[in-house]
Order: sequence, then C-alpha cells, then structure tokens
Amino acid sequence: MGDAAVSIEQFGLGDARIKEFALLPWRLYRGDPHWTPPLTMDLLGNRLLGAKGLLTAEHPYHASAEVTHFLAKRDGRTVGRVAASVNRRFNDHYGSKIGFFGFFEVEEDAGAAAALLDAARAWLVERGMTAMRGPGEYSNATHERQGVLVEGFEFDPTVELTHNPPYYGALLEGFGLAKVKDYVAYLIDFDDVPRERIERLAAGVRRRANIETRCADMRNFNAEVKLIVRLYNEAWADNWGFLPLTDEEADALAETLKPIVDPGLVRFAYVDGEPVAVFGAIPDPNWALRPRWKWYGDSDAVRLVRLLIMRRHIPRVRLMFFGIRPQWRRLGVDAVLFQELYEYGIPRGYRQGEPSLLLEDNEMVIRPSVAMGGHEYKRWRIYEMPLA
Repeated sequence: MGDAAVSIEQFGLGDARIKEFALLPWRLYRGDPHWTPPLTMDLLGNRLLGAKGLLTAEHPYHASAEVTHFLAKRDGRTVGRVAASVNRRFNDHYGSKIGFFGFFEVEEDAGAAAALLDAARAWLVERGMTAMRGPGEYSNATHERQGVLVEGFEFDPTVELTHNPPYYGALLEGFGLAKVKDYVAYLIDFDDVPRERIERLAAGVRRRANIETRCADMRNFNAEVKLIVRLYNEAWADNWGFLPLTDEEADALAETLKPIVDPGLVRFAYVDGEPVAVFGAIPDPNWALRPRWKWYGDSDAVRLVRLLIMRRHIPRVRLMFFGIRPQWRRLGVDAVLFQELYEYGIPRGYRQGEPSLLLEDNEMVIRPSVAMGGHEYKRWRIYEMPLA
C-alpha cells in the first residue's frame, strides 16, 4: 500500500475521538481467540462506578505527563492508532529526555504504521526529547501495561499484559526502532512443582531466621496497599524502567483489581517484626473477561457478571508483585512465601502460576521461578530509537 492515501488525525484528552481510539482494537482483533482487552471503563472511565479511565484527564497519570493521540485513516477508514507522551516524572527521575509511544495498534499496513510512528516522533521532537521508547500504554514505567509480544502468541495473556499479532515487531523494526529490553513470563504448572524440595528449603529458612508471615487483610485494604507500595518502591528501585509508584497510581490499580483479589495469595514476610517482602498473586480475571464474540455482546456489564460468577473458580494466577528489600534478599524468603502460596492454592483449585513481567536479565527473580518448576513461555520487547 502507498503512503499517499494515509491521513493522520491528532487530538487530546476530552476529544470525542478518544472513544474511537479506545475501541479500535475490538475491530482489529475480531475473532482472535487469545486477545483480552481491559474493561472499557479502565480506559474511558465510569462515573457511576467511580472508575478513572486512563484515557481521561481525571486519571492520576496525567498529573505529571503531557499526552496526545493519533488515528491513521486510509481512504476514510481507520486502520491504526498510537499515542505519544512525555512523562515528566519519569524523566526527572532518570535525568533523561525520553519520549514514549504507546497504545500502538494497526492493521498489517507498513505505510499506516510508519505514518503513525512518524507523527509520534515529530511531536516528541517538538518537545525536545532525545529518544523515543515504546510501546506501552502511555509510557514504559515498570508498573504499566507495556511491551510488544514477540514470542508466545499461542497463549492467552494474563491480567495487565499485552497481546498482539506477530507482525508488530517487524513493523516497528522496519521504522528504525531497535530492541532496548525484553520482558519474559514463566509458566509454573503446580503439578510440576518440586514440592519436597521447596518444603525443605522453606523449613531451613525458618530455622535460620526469625521469619513471620501473614496474608493480606482485606478489612484494612488501604493500609495494605500502602505497605505494598512501600515494599515495591524499595525492592524494585534498581530495576530497569523503574519509577516509584505513587499512592494515587496504586489506588487506581488496586481499585481495578480489588474485586478479584484472593487475600490468601498476597503474602507478607517480616523479620523481627520488620516488613521485608511481599509476594502477591492475582487470580487471572482474563480467564473470565476474554471476549466471547457472541450475539449478546461483550460489554463491561456482561464481562463483569461473568467474572463475578467465575472469580473463585479461576485455575490460573499471575504473580504480579514479588519483592524483597535488598538487605534480606539472600535469606531465602522467596522459598517461604512461595511454599505458603502453593500450599494455600492447591486445595482451592489453582493449577498454574505465571511470574511476569520479568526483566530478561533479572536473575534474582528468574532463578527462583525456574527452581519452582517454571519455564519461559512468553516474551515482550521494548523498542527505542534516537531522535535528531
């Protein structure tokens, strides 16, 4: 296809076209057996339910970022989308001038993809950015939904993870973007867990150290979220792409996940009364939220009802946050917490666990994932290019 027929429309938050921007993937992925989008209210908000959608000015992300959006049209038909953003808090944290592109979705159309990415690049250059990184949603901080899938297309995505056609990587590389980092996911079939070995390791750690553990207390949900944020911000501080999570961002994510939380899958570890680690898994709501493409539709209401019916019968969990404060990392706390989660999960019907997104070179997390019986089965890529 030639580029001449491609036109680009740009708009900001609050524009009526933001709805088309949000809903375009429903057409692009029609019939895909694996694609699972977030709830529409997570993007566009829902005043009745108090949801602050990411594509609305009310979302806490926009307090420290500037964003714009682009739609690509060919002969009047929308064929793709992309967003560009300058996350001031990210750049202040790193002393950088990195601009981001995200929400990248497009038909298999190299001309449209190039036009979208070129529009994002020009917008970032105007704002003095020296590099363009993506894709993500708006940006590539550790706690955001991000990356383009490059391996594992035959598997369903778990909650907060992306899925896309295999040709996306080639479109991005064809534009001149190059890999800067990969994330991976490991799959643990609980039938394959070396149970006796994990029990021995956990017992040895308990003998050597004064470790106490507990599960999450949903009666004090807000306090538990704050403790998770505190442990997260210390444990992940040295990771590539890390950006301290604010209380407001944590609250927005927690409210999204609260209906599905099983408190027995969220474990805290203490040494001599001091909190040192958190190990948090979530029953995967995507198990219930995946579109069914039926006549009665896949509205938020239909998908939420399905989730409420199925939420205690989901066999798969995603290990979303696992962090140990640096001075306690060689103690073996991970073995204790995993053993407890495993013993809790098996009688309740959990059969698979997925540690993700893991930095490809983060051996401190990959080694325990392998020791627990896991194997790599998915990979996502973050791309970057310099800006003149």
